[in-house]
Amino acid sequence: MTTTPVRTWWKAAQRRDRAFDGAFVFGVLTTGIYCRPSCPARRPLARNVRFFPTTEAAEQEGFRSCKRCRPTMSLAARAVDYLRDHARERVTLDRLARTLSVSPAHLQRTFSRELGISPKAFHRVLKFERFRKDGRNGVASALYGAGFGSPSRLYETSRARLGMTPGTLRKGGSGMSITYDIIDSPLGRALIAATPLGICAVQFGESDRALAAELRGRYPRAELARNPSLLRRAGRALQRIFRGKPLDESLPLDARATAFQARVWEELRAIPAGTTRSYGEIARRLGRPGSARAVGRACASNPIALLIPCHRAVGSDGALTGYRWGTERKKKLLALERRR
Repeated sequence: MTTTPVRTWWKAAQRRDRAFDGAFVFGVLTTGIYCRPSCPARRPLARNVRFFPTTEAAEQEGFRSCKRCRPTMSLAARAVDYLRDHARERVTLDRLARTLSVSPAHLQRTFSRELGISPKAFHRVLKFERFRKDGRNGVASALYGAGFGSPSRLYETSRARLGMTPGTLRKGGSGMSITYDIIDSPLGRALIAATPLGICAVQFGESDRALAAELRGRYPRAELARNPSLLRRAGRALQRIFRGKPLDESLPLDARATAFQARVWEELRAIPAGTTRSYGEIARRLGRPGSARAVGRACASNPIALLIPCHRAVGSDGALTGYRWGTERKKKLLALERRR
């Protein structure tokens, strides 16, 4: 550690200076993990630290992303994860900012710029999604289970947010607006779709008409519009994956899932590119041994190919069992990842 930039970076890492987040990451030789400067983990010895200007440079040297500070994720993406995990609670902007070690003003600006919605409004949407899922069991139980303090709060917010009453919501009114595009890929035509909150679908097929029809079948009451300009970033992210580049984990996902599906999908995202895990192993990692079939069903229900990499789940003998978009595509994806 003789050069001035490295000395500066090391001091910033020792201070856990969040002002340097995005300027560099540091890898730890003894663990093989790289972190952002503000990572709360215990600091290693200086001789075991290596510095990199980008996450890609760290991964090229064989380091893997820290699951605690998640250096590949943007501030907005980390905020989304926290709000999803605490959807039933009252989360103020100050509380969220303290958790992420940033100022409330910076968090508000960054979140709104990247997602087009404030953290408070996003949290409100999460509550609606929980109400939407549970509402068939009755308004009262769903109301309080979703974290609303009173019926008046729910009705007031629902009219402002969705333009409909909870009764209409329970009968199937969604108020969803979905933008999509269809692009070329090494696996055939690929459809990408997104709500204002994130990517909600990535699927493959041979026909644009069939892909659009499948999306319509999944969201029959949503407003669908094809708009390539709004999905350029997502399209570039997919093309990077096809070229063997790391997944852009800062892309927000709007994956509507049960609690178990969400846990399975998160475990899939933790599998390193080019490697596989059996359904049984994933089940054991979730603390649910014996639920391999349920894991398989959760993989089969995944609507967001590549970004939720269900192609990395295999049979107990390593066989490439069923894949929603065909086992040949699964085989090609794994071969592509291993080759890169």
